[in-house]
Amino acid sequence: QVQLVESGGGLVQAGGSLRLSCAASGIAFSINAMGWYRQAPWKQRELVAGITSGGSTKYADFVKGRFTISRDNAKNTVYLQMNSLKPEDTAVYFCKIEAGGSRSYWGQGTQVTVSS
Repeated sequence: QVQLVESGGGLVQAGGSLRLSCAASGIAFSINAMGWYRQAPWKQRELVAGITSGGSTKYADFVKGRFTISRDNAKNTVYLQMNSLKPEDTAVYFCKIEAGGSRSYWGQGTQVTVSS
């Protein structure tokens, strides 16, 4: 069965850092892209960062220069290094895998809380 296991969330002070991980297993089709989304209270879920199978990346404007998305192909894992965290970064962060055959998978979400 397909599993996306997220880890790395937690509580940090403003200016601190966290590194989120999302490890995928059981995916029979090639992975086309991986990304991170977040959803804060009273807000829509929004794209934070994405990375394609070819290594192309994109970032939301509000995280450029602070967050870095990366991958470890051998481990089928995508990471989100979050630096200079702000209280407005507080949200539940979800990883998403887009695989062949028009298949998409979501992680369970991990809470990131940034105190002022």
